[in-house]
Amino acid sequence: MAGMWARLQADLNLKLRRGAWYRIARLDPLRAVLEVGGRLLEIPSAFLQVIERPPRRWTVVPRPSDAVRLPDGCDVRYAVCPSCRERQSLAGRPRRMSCRRCGEDFEVAWSEA
Repeated sequence: MAGMWARLQADLNLKLRRGAWYRIARLDPLRAVLEVGGRLLEIPSAFLQVIERPPRRWTVVPRPSDAVRLPDGCDVRYAVCPSCRERQSLAGRPRRMSCRRCGEDFEVAWSEA
């Protein structure tokens, strides 16, 4: 599935980082197989948002109640880098952000649900 990407669109703990995009290895109406940390992980397709191009904007994620290992300052929400999946705290409502891990600069997707 070259060029297909998916992210979790439900507030569920399915071994995926909320807001992070993953390359799709296989996709059918009931399940998707995603590349996660060098391994393949099967997820029900109904819980995923699928796109055909690599993501190019930061995802804004409300802090999940069961969140662990979040960066300092991620009290209410945080952003996820579309390039390397790094989670980063948000101060105010920036239009663009640079990732402290990979150095890439992207717009912040404030308009996404």
